[in-house]
Amino acid sequence: MAARPIYDSELNALHERLSKMCETIEKMIRDAVASLNTMDKEAGAAVSEADRTVDEFESAIEKMSIRLLLKQQPVAKDLTKITTALKVITDLERIGDQAADLGEMVAEYPAGELSVEPKRLKRMGEVAVSMVHEAVESFLNESEGGADIVAGADSELDNLLININADLIAMIKKDSATADEALTLLMAAKHLEKIGDYAVNVARWTKFVVTGVHPDKKHACKNTGN
Repeated sequence: MAARPIYDSELNALHERLSKMCETIEKMIRDAVASLNTMDKEAGAAVSEADRTVDEFESAIEKMSIRLLLKQQPVAKDLTKITTALKVITDLERIGDQAADLGEMVAEYPAGELSVEPKRLKRMGEVAVSMVHEAVESFLNESEGGADIVAGADSELDNLLININADLIAMIKKDSATADEALTLLMAAKHLEKIGDYAVNVARWTKFVVTGVHPDKKHACKNTGN
């Protein structure tokens, strides 16, 4: 009878570590966008360095998950949740990579400042952070509704990217000397759009945990409680 409380405690520890990993990634995205707004090279470099922490979280969660699988031999829904967590941390680590790349891009940008304030990029950053947070919360809480919110927000991110692209084309037409700057802003937008894509992946894994069916898969996995 004592085994179950220990098992539940280990599951809770796994969820806590996932939550901490998400908090670190959210801060990375916020800091990356802030560094872009001010072209603060030191701040951008700090974001890139924070990616090591995300990698450490991924490694720790992977070990915790495998230990749970080997020691506790979970079945049914618990098995699905733990094996899916291994998929989720891969997407989270990739989100961290995108934020780190954005910070590194700022750190290596040759000019001291941008000639335009990237307002739409700031909004993209806000949406991306919200999507990552909602995606992880929906996974930890098995909230199918939360997963749907993430999928809906992805449309705003895609539209912002389209508008930024149009803005940058207009900027280059007005002054061809801004081409390098425009490319930097476009790459930043693409990093944020990719972050949104990975958040959607996490939301889809939530759907799988809750329903037993992954939105991208044709087959279903029978999901019964312990």
